Amino acid sequence: MDKDEILNRFEPQQDNLLNILHELQNNNPNNFLPTEDLKLVAKYLNTSYSAVYGVVKYYTMFSLKPRGKYVIRLCKSPVCHMIDTNIVLQEIKNNIDIGLGETTNDLLFSVESSECLGRCAEAPVMMVNEKIHKELDSIKISNVLDSIKLNEQNK
Repeated sequence: MDKDEILNRFEPQQDNLLNILHELQNNNPNNFLPTEDLKLVAKYLNTSYSAVYGVVKYYTMFSLKPRGKYVIRLCKSPVCHMIDTNIVLQEIKNNIDIGLGETTNDLLFSVESSECLGRCAEAPVMMVNEKIHKELDSIKISNVLDSIKLNEQNK
């Protein structure tokens, strides 16, 4: 879907800003919002570039730099932190050799943090794109990442 098709799916109203940004980012093969997209949205919504940029910078789900096809988000809420999200991060590093804020060279994975994923009773958790993985341990984390890698190899 091209950018004009995405924009035309939404009325040019400020209320649609987040939905438009999500659609543009989700349709970008590198999973991010380049400057040209922010300018396009600002023009479409008749607002300033800085207003759109501010929204993108505020929400952690948006990125201004290329990311992996699979974005792994680690919950950094107090509950997950107490249960030890460091174990989750270490297992990710062991499995795909990147840490927080990094992207694999093949642009397959990126690792980011999120304030809260809303699954405190099932902590520790991580989100891979839109799917939540809960009650994590080393084996579950390895299984999730190995499954993604295998799926990508078979494409």
